[in-house]
Amino acid sequence: MSTAPAAGPGRPPRRIGPFEVPAIGLGCMNLSHAYGVPPAPDAAGRLLLTAVEEGVTFFDTAALYGFGANEELLGRVLAGHRDRIVLASKCGMTGVDGKRVIDGRPETIRRTADEALARLRTDVIDLYYLHRLDRQVPVEESVGAMAELVAAGKVRALGLSEVSARTLRRAHAVHPIAALQNEYSLWSRNPEEGTLAASRELGVALVAFSPLARGFLTSSPPNLDALPAGDIRRAMPRFDARHYPANLALRHELDRIAVAAGLTLPQLALAWVLSRGPHVIALPGTRSAAHLRENLATLDVDVPGEVLDAAGRVLNATTVHGARYHEATLTEIDTERCGRAG
Repeated sequence: MSTAPAAGPGRPPRRIGPFEVPAIGLGCMNLSHAYGVPPAPDAAGRLLLTAVEEGVTFFDTAALYGFGANEELLGRVLAGHRDRIVLASKCGMTGVDGKRVIDGRPETIRRTADEALARLRTDVIDLYYLHRLDRQVPVEESVGAMAELVAAGKVRALGLSEVSARTLRRAHAVHPIAALQNEYSLWSRNPEEGTLAASRELGVALVAFSPLARGFLTSSPPNLDALPAGDIRRAMPRFDARHYPANLALRHELDRIAVAAGLTLPQLALAWVLSRGPHVIALPGTRSAAHLRENLATLDVDVPGEVLDAAGRVLNATTVHGARYHEATLTEIDTERCGRAG
């Protein structure tokens, strides 16, 4: 018997606090940050406008991305469409003197919010996440400062990123949490250790970032030899020479399942994520208009539950080779660990 519900055509909108959005949004990090050399600003702007034209209404950025450049990009390009979109950004992790710094102190959160509002060219941020838990600051203090932003009319709803179910519950007791953003894909199953169920119980949207496994489950998997210096995947165990060939073999099996079902591999991967629950929203990123349209077409395809189950058996926390991050990075992240991959 199939354990996964079928992913049907024309999915209805999904809720994030007071907002309704399509089940697939757009993560904007790779337009400014982390994955090699970012595109030229004009090209990045055209991709954002194409997303608006194609019906995307949920756009996600952060103070960290490009150390403010990504917020500035979205502010410049999307200001004229502000009433049509739900705009999310993040605080608690920023660039300081060229380095990534986790800082959840209330005074830092207040300052970062004002800076974000200016860069985004808006009077209010629809959804504001705590990007990372600062282990030196109780989450109640960080969320308390964010709640003050809501009271001041600077933010409409609050979110958390990469935290555990326990931390989610602590934060939710201070102020209602509208969204929890955790990495979730066929090969990153950490939410299944607690936050998938806890978010559903609390009425919190689970926003799945990297649902296409950081490009691994796209139509063209990364070529390790071609990854530019500074691409964050160079430091991720699943992409190193010890593990990548074995993961590519699993990908080949997934591609076979997708083709047999009349899907592309990204569509199969996205449909699997969306089938995890009606409170789950997928947040793929792309620099390609063609890939954007391919991803969004997932909303109109019918994927039988047995196909989703088969994909989940091929690639999961037990079969994947390599951890999500190196141990030093994992110590910074509050999410539950799972399987042999961490």
